[in-house]
Amino acid sequence: MPQGEEDPRQGSWYGKPYYFFGDYLRHKYKARVLKLPINAGFSCPNRDGTISHEGCVFCSEDGSASPTAADISDIREQMLNAKRSFRRADSATRYIAYFQAFTNTYAPPEELKRIYDTALSAEDVIGLMIATRPDCISDEAISLLKEYQGENFELWLEIGMQSIHDKSLRYLNRGHTHITTRDSIIRVAESGIPVCVHVILGIPDESWSDMMQTAEEISSLPVSGVKFHHLHVIQGTALETHYRENRIPILPFKEYISTICDFIERLRPDILIHRLLGDRDERTLIAPQWGLHKGTVIKAIEDELARRGTFQGFLYN
Repeated sequence: MPQGEEDPRQGSWYGKPYYFFGDYLRHKYKARVLKLPINAGFSCPNRDGTISHEGCVFCSEDGSASPTAADISDIREQMLNAKRSFRRADSATRYIAYFQAFTNTYAPPEELKRIYDTALSAEDVIGLMIATRPDCISDEAISLLKEYQGENFELWLEIGMQSIHDKSLRYLNRGHTHITTRDSIIRVAESGIPVCVHVILGIPDESWSDMMQTAEEISSLPVSGVKFHHLHVIQGTALETHYRENRIPILPFKEYISTICDFIERLRPDILIHRLLGDRDERTLIAPQWGLHKGTVIKAIEDELARRGTFQGFLYN
C-alpha cells in the first residue's frame, strides 16, 4: 500500500470510497499527472478486413480519438495541442503519453518502438499507456513494452474486455471471445506489465446478473485497473442505427449509478479505477445526454456509495 494511503479495508482511499487512478498518480509522483491522447494512425483488424471491415458497433470513424488529435498527423504536435487544452496545467504537471485511437499494438515491433519513442521524447512525460485489443498482443509487443518499465515510469496496457459474455461480444461485433481476453490478461500480467481492462455497462440483453459476473471475473484475474464506460451512442456508428430503429435500450441515469455502485462493491480492493464513465464530444453524442455531465455522474456515484455505507470491495468474496 502506498505510504500515507488510508487502509482500503476500511473503505477509504485518499478519502474516496474507491481506489481512484488520479489520486494514486498524484500521491506517487507528487504532482498533477494528465494523459495526452494520441492518434498514431494505427489500424484495426476489425476494420482492415483481417477480421471484418465493419468495426465494433460502438466505434466511430475516429476510433475514439480525442478532439485534440484531430487533423494533426505529428505525434508531438498532438501532445502539445492536448497540453494547451488543459486549463489548470502548470510547471509541476507531468504527463502520460496515451495511445488511445484504434489498436495501438497492431504493427511490427520496430514500428511500435519508433512511435512510442517519439511520444516519450516529449517534455515532462513520465508514462506510457497503450490501448489495444486482446487479440493483437504478440509476444514481441510484450517484450518491447517491458523495455520501458522503470520504478518512476507509469506503464499500462489497456485491453478492451467490454464484457465476459460471448453473446455480448458478438453483439458488439468484437471478433473475439472472452477466452482470448482472459488469456491475454494473464500473459501480459505474468510479464509484469499492469493491465487495465475496459468494461461497458448497459450492453443490450445483458442482465444485472451478467454485469455482476463480469465484476467477479475481473476480480479473479491479475487485473490492475478498470475503465468503466456507459453504453453511449456515437454519431455514424452501427449503434446509432440500432438506436434510431428502437432496437436497443440505454441505461437511465439512476440505473447506471445503481449498477456501477453494485459493480464497484464486488471489485477487488486493490484494482485502480481509471474512469467511471465514457467521454464524448457533445457534437457527436446521440445518447444518453446525461453522459455529458461527468462531474454530476461522479458525485452521484460517490453519494450513492456513501448512502449505502459501502465501498470498493465491500462484497468482494
